[in-house]
Amino acid sequence: MGPIGVFDSGVGGITVLKALKATFPQENFLYLGDTARLPYGTKSPKTVFRYLTQNVEYLKQYDVKAVVVACNSASSVLCPHHTFGVPVYGVIQPGANAAFAKTRTGRIGILGTRTTVQSQVYVKALKNLDPDLFTIQQACPLLVPLVEEGWENDSITTEIIVKYLEEMKQQNIDTLILGCTHYPVVKETIQKVMGEHVQLIDSADAIAEDLANDIAQGFLTFRPEHGGRIDVLATDDGAFFHHIASKLMNPFSINSWEMADLRQVPEKRLYEDI
Repeated sequence: MGPIGVFDSGVGGITVLKALKATFPQENFLYLGDTARLPYGTKSPKTVFRYLTQNVEYLKQYDVKAVVVACNSASSVLCPHHTFGVPVYGVIQPGANAAFAKTRTGRIGILGTRTTVQSQVYVKALKNLDPDLFTIQQACPLLVPLVEEGWENDSITTEIIVKYLEEMKQQNIDTLILGCTHYPVVKETIQKVMGEHVQLIDSADAIAEDLANDIAQGFLTFRPEHGGRIDVLATDDGAFFHHIASKLMNPFSINSWEMADLRQVPEKRLYEDI
């Protein structure tokens, strides 16, 4: 059996890959960044589902044992009745579970892309855990391109985060879900704006725990005596992508970089509707 596949629309999913690598240091990982079509968060659910299907099918060609959908927007269109012939893990439910476990007051905020916020997937997942929870959402469409540009420490990014979080601060939340894999890159700024009393939830650690549980129960095969490679594919490769991804993965090293041609994906699954 091959590596664990991970995909996102850009470099944001590297934050999930890093958490998985830290949890399973001897496992092989294959990361696919669909950089040619980012951001997913501004696309319609049908388009995002088509991208999701293409990416899973592409990774299956490498005999992956599982696929982690690091992208929150893509995870938001995952449904139980869709089968891919390989275990597929989304980040929504693990993030909701972690937020529910951490909140003390039952007041939870959610930051996400427009697609994730409009789908209400986090709200639904939280309400299924406790219908009395208070939730508030905020779409943050500008944060993804700022992170992709490497501007996470720029004053412009700080000003935008302050603006996005104005209403959140007024609602006295005690837990905030970072509902996009790009947002942990600006986690320090978000924490400063919200205050230390607000707990930030990053789905990366939660999804790593889910995989660890499935490995322990025998649902996934893990051979700790082999591997440890990280191979990265991108639909629009370039030196800047290499730079940002390498910086986010530090101290772990990426073993190889290649271009991904999604035209190789079998067309039989491309047009399945959500």
